[in-house]
Amino acid sequence: MILLSPKRRIFLHSLWIFVLFYPIMRFIGYTIPKKPVYVKIAAPLPVGGYQLTSDFILFDRDDNCWALSRKCTHLGCKLHYSETREILECPCHQSQFNSSTGEVVKGPAKRSLTLLPVEKRETSPYYIVTT
Repeated sequence: MILLSPKRRIFLHSLWIFVLFYPIMRFIGYTIPKKPVYVKIAAPLPVGGYQLTSDFILFDRDDNCWALSRKCTHLGCKLHYSETREILECPCHQSQFNSSTGEVVKGPAKRSLTLLPVEKRETSPYYIVTT
């Protein structure tokens, strides 16, 4: 019989627990939730206007405001906004998304864009977007 030192025994015991529980935790989908990030927009948007940021595009039209992620759901490229056609287009593979809903208009992307919560205020900051 091989005798193990106490430190080695504790290490091997811990490793065994990790090997046993890691697949179970992955299977049930356990992830540590990300903390929300609040982005404050200090200036009001013009009527029917929009504002591009590095992570999202904010729209304010007809007393309704919303924000869409600028990350393509196909390969993660940064989307460009076409004001004349009112679509978000991916420069990598030309996926197109509806600027009002974020739904896919033309593939290869299959999933819609993430719609981000927006709080509209009367004073500065005029918009607070939760990413």
